[in-house]
Amino acid sequence: MTTGKKRANGEGSLRKRPDGRWEGRYTAGRDPVTGKAIYKNVLAKTQKECKEKLAQAIEKNGKIDVTKAGQYTVEEWCWLWHENYCKPAVKDSTAEYYRSYIEHHIAPNIGKIKLEKLTTLDLQKFYNKTKKSGRVEKYEGMEDRSLSARTVRGLHAMLRTALDQAVKERLIPFNPAIGCRLPPKEKKEMQILPAEQIGAYLSAAEEHGVLPMFYLELTTGLRRGEITALLWSDLDVETRTLTVSKSAGRLKGEVRVTQPKTANSVRTICLPQETVDLLVQEHEKHPKTPYMFPSPVTGKMYGPDCIGRLHKTLLKKAGITENLPFHGLRHTFATLAIQQGVDVKTVSNILGHYSAGFTLDTYAHVTGDMQKEAADRMGSFIAQAV
Repeated sequence: MTTGKKRANGEGSLRKRPDGRWEGRYTAGRDPVTGKAIYKNVLAKTQKECKEKLAQAIEKNGKIDVTKAGQYTVEEWCWLWHENYCKPAVKDSTAEYYRSYIEHHIAPNIGKIKLEKLTTLDLQKFYNKTKKSGRVEKYEGMEDRSLSARTVRGLHAMLRTALDQAVKERLIPFNPAIGCRLPPKEKKEMQILPAEQIGAYLSAAEEHGVLPMFYLELTTGLRRGEITALLWSDLDVETRTLTVSKSAGRLKGEVRVTQPKTANSVRTICLPQETVDLLVQEHEKHPKTPYMFPSPVTGKMYGPDCIGRLHKTLLKKAGITENLPFHGLRHTFATLAIQQGVDVKTVSNILGHYSAGFTLDTYAHVTGDMQKEAADRMGSFIAQAV
């Protein structure tokens, strides 16, 4: 039975043709020139036979033909890797980023190079060129075509992973991505909501009717997609705990709920009693909806971008002129928690970071100031003792 939904590589569908035979269709990769999906089919007299033929064709299509190692181009291998190794293992949003990398950057620049002929120098030239003028021209006359260091490093990370797999498949003897020089990481100054402005910000939230949501944010540091996807069932009022097990994101204009960013992002965190009380009051306003924070317009889940716009509205109402992104509230929670003496390991668990070391690196400026304060205290204590 066919449907109107687009099929990913390797997925198939069955239908009965007007001539009485059964047809199975499946996607078999992408055209290396146009990037469009390639469709193939099998035919049989019965539905059962067609299912078996379709399954065999899909299995055969998914295998890498080592005998054709010298025929793969970089673009062909990247699409093959993307469909068979990448998409099943990463979030939809990450797979979409990689698809865009292949389509807009890899294919037009190094896509036609034979995979076995690709060198480290080819990749280095590609990264240099992309950094300088690789941005997709979104409108005529766009002057700045340079890509950020973060995007170039992302391109490299994807290519290195794809080429690692090519080595494992014995398509190439070594990974040419190893040894490339990348632009250094761009360290942006961390923005937080100053402690003296938190009161005005929360007052604006209360006036706007969204105090529980933003009070929760400032006492937990949840990611935007995580707070959007919360259900009332995620809260245990008795134990004052909140389970974070999903995240909402927008992909191609559609809001989708998926697993959070990393395995560590699935977590249960404790809440202050004040936060729980506000959430209970919020639930009493809409007891029949499963969403913790339903949109007042649709009654359904907020879009993550809507939360960002709402945050900007609150900043304006509170008279806060700094251009603070919503993610700055997450940094605000972490910074204040560490300053209040909460150990880094606990803060890391609450934030859902993959390691305490990452948290320590991210907020090194906070712990550095605290070390200076500790040194001064110890110095004063020892001096008095002497």
